[in-house]
Amino acid sequence: MSIGFGIFLFVVGAILVWALNFSVDWIDLDLVGYIFMGAGVVIVLIGIALLMRRRSSVSTTRTGVDPVNGEQVTQQRRSVDDI
Repeated sequence: MSIGFGIFLFVVGAILVWALNFSVDWIDLDLVGYIFMGAGVVIVLIGIALLMRRRSSVSTTRTGVDPVNGEQVTQQRRSVDDI
C-alpha cells in the first residue's frame, strides 16, 4: 500500500509541476508539486525497505515431548537472513 501511495503522490506532484499552466496567488503550485514528488520518493523507498525486511524473516515452530516429565513442549524460533 505504501508503494502505491508513494507513486500516487509522485504523479500528483508531477502534474502540479509540469501539466498545469495557471497560478494561484496564495500558494506556489510548483513548490507543492516538488514537495509531493519528494514525499512520494521517500514513501516508496520506505515501502521497499519494509517489504525487503518482511521477506527476510523466517519463523520455525517445533513441537516435541520432554523426555524427563513427558509434557508436550513447543519451541518457536525466528531467524533473519542477512543478505
